[in-house]
Amino acid sequence: MSNPTLNQSTGAKYTRIYGFGAARGDRVVPNDELVGPIDSSDEWIRQRTGIITRTRASEGILAVDLATEAAKEAIAASGVEPSQIDLVIVATISNVQQTPSIAAVVADRVGANPAAAYDSNAACAGYSYGLTQADALIKAGAAHYALVIGAEKLSDLVDPTDRSISFLLGDGAGAAVVGPSDYPGISPAVWGSDGSKAGAVGMNATLIDYREGDANWPTLRQEGQTVFRWAVWEMAKAAKQALELAGVKPEDLAAFIPHQANMRIIDEFAKQLRLPESVVIARDIETTGNTSAASIPLATHRLLKEHPELHGGLALQIGFGAGLVFGAQVVVLP
Repeated sequence: MSNPTLNQSTGAKYTRIYGFGAARGDRVVPNDELVGPIDSSDEWIRQRTGIITRTRASEGILAVDLATEAAKEAIAASGVEPSQIDLVIVATISNVQQTPSIAAVVADRVGANPAAAYDSNAACAGYSYGLTQADALIKAGAAHYALVIGAEKLSDLVDPTDRSISFLLGDGAGAAVVGPSDYPGISPAVWGSDGSKAGAVGMNATLIDYREGDANWPTLRQEGQTVFRWAVWEMAKAAKQALELAGVKPEDLAAFIPHQANMRIIDEFAKQLRLPESVVIARDIETTGNTSAASIPLATHRLLKEHPELHGGLALQIGFGAGLVFGAQVVVLP
């Protein structure tokens, strides 16, 4: 007996981003508010990171709330009806519940129920990973319109006395609506991981350690120099590969939007990529801080508000962080 032939789905030939949305924490936290517990100074933080203030969310506001706010703005900007969205991906490391996912709750809140919905943990590369998945799933016919969100409330995961990372982190969410296009709007991704450096950034304990009384509430830690060297040297290579894969040169770009990890890393990227002065570089970290998975869409949202001439231009984006993981691609700004 011959096997029956299964039907296969096919989707759009190309995809693009339709619109962005953003939500930042409601509190502006200056360096001076954080320096006491880490025995530091405003000057030290500015010199090492470029951060002047960061946004953090008040008690009672969760990552799912920030994600919902950003998603609603992105949907309104996109012109896509919420009922047309059949895929919701939320990149996050700060959902305070292992389950249910933030994505399923957001899908319901914004009117996209019963969209396929799941959370993705790729830390600071999470938004890039989400965009890569949305692009592939739409092209495969598994989805038609996707909502991709990076959402973090990292202030729940920091130890105020930790000098390695606590002063870097902020809270916020950035969202993008992705759908079919008659031109290529998202390039192939350069993405990957290096688990041999898993100890460089991450939690300092497990929930089991905490439950059994062997550790305090797990918080984020990092080996600053290890991460800095990896980001500056290895991630610059990944960014160059993304340009090659997209078939564009630095002078073709309108914007460069790296993960907002550290201003020194951003400046070094620009040098190594030999970006011309015409390329606008995102520096949202100065007043938002490092928001992990939310940082690229938040920085993109701000760039488009401040530089409307960038609409329709090409942007190189790259995320990198705990895992260690990375993801980069060139996109057409909506």
